[in-house]
Amino acid sequence: MDKDRERIENLKDYVQGVFNREEGRNLYFSYKDDLDNVTPQDAFEVFNAKLQEGYMPKEIFEFLDRVINVFHSSLSEYHWEKPNENSFIDILMRENRALEKKLDKIRPVLLDSEVRQKKSLLLKLLNELEEFDAHYLKKENILFPYMEKKKEIFHGLTIMWSLHDEARSDIANMKKIVEREEFDDNEFNIQIGRLFFTLLGIVHKEEHILFPAAMEIIEEEEWEEMNLQSLEYGFPFIDTPEIATKGKEKLEVKEFDGMTFKTDTGELTMEQILLIFNALPVDFTFVDENNKVRYFSNPKDRLFPRSPAVIGRDVNMCHPAESVHVVEEIVEAFRTGKEDSASFWINLRGRMILIQYFALRDSSGSYKGVLEASQDITDVRALEGERRLLQW
Repeated sequence: MDKDRERIENLKDYVQGVFNREEGRNLYFSYKDDLDNVTPQDAFEVFNAKLQEGYMPKEIFEFLDRVINVFHSSLSEYHWEKPNENSFIDILMRENRALEKKLDKIRPVLLDSEVRQKKSLLLKLLNELEEFDAHYLKKENILFPYMEKKKEIFHGLTIMWSLHDEARSDIANMKKIVEREEFDDNEFNIQIGRLFFTLLGIVHKEEHILFPAAMEIIEEEEWEEMNLQSLEYGFPFIDTPEIATKGKEKLEVKEFDGMTFKTDTGELTMEQILLIFNALPVDFTFVDENNKVRYFSNPKDRLFPRSPAVIGRDVNMCHPAESVHVVEEIVEAFRTGKEDSASFWINLRGRMILIQYFALRDSSGSYKGVLEASQDITDVRALEGERRLLQW
């Protein structure tokens, strides 16, 4: 066994000892040499191993920060090539600095003895924190897929996705507390502490584990592709950067080879098909029979962000770990022929969204994949009476 492999196996044993709640000091010194040489990719391999053993991210959370605190000395001294200015990672790091400044603005409000009288200001600041979700979405929909295609160990990114959901939940819970007519001081203090710990903890994990690992495996051309895809998401708390690329039009280039699609009901060119797909007031995504994302439409007003990076990605990797079992249940029911559709509806930013899944089968009835369709039905639900005359 080579030294790197031996170190990783020893680190796995150390983490298992932490999970078994073994005495910390003795455990640490039993593996000190290995703990002094942890790399970012080692950390991914160790935690991905726990997922492969069947642990869910929330179970790993119980020990995650304890382990990373022990890894901290080695990770903080790890030498990695820093990103170029205005590159994808550089922009994410600038967003982190801006987040830290935003949190610094919230602290004085929290420490003010008259915080109850400043609820409107606090709510405003919390609403601004929600804008940082664009940072997490760029990681989930762009960075994660690129990394997952490089090495299996990066399937462990599902843990960080779950941390994003923790941050989203913490902000929402904090807002609920502040919006009450009266709030409990103890509950308020616990929740705000949790919020800061989660947000700053994600920053720490990004800059000591995620970003260094990404810089080691992503090619220069891929960084450019990722920057182009990030334009759809925005740049929370910073000015839109000058991204040195050949332009967003690269993402919009279509190849039409003159082929047509013919059926008993008509004939369409490839360009016409694309125009029709993108004109429909529905976001739809096609997942093939092998559970791989193969296509998504690009309507004018998307409900849920999608990036070209997800093409070829396993559909299970496109969802947080806590909801993957629902995806698997739907796919299995479709594959076996037990069901042909499934529907959900949710409130999103004050709008009612209908999300439907349809089984796709060929003429012989063989399963060929899933079509996911999402539609804003708020205005449809509000319809009453009839409209028979044209009104623009």
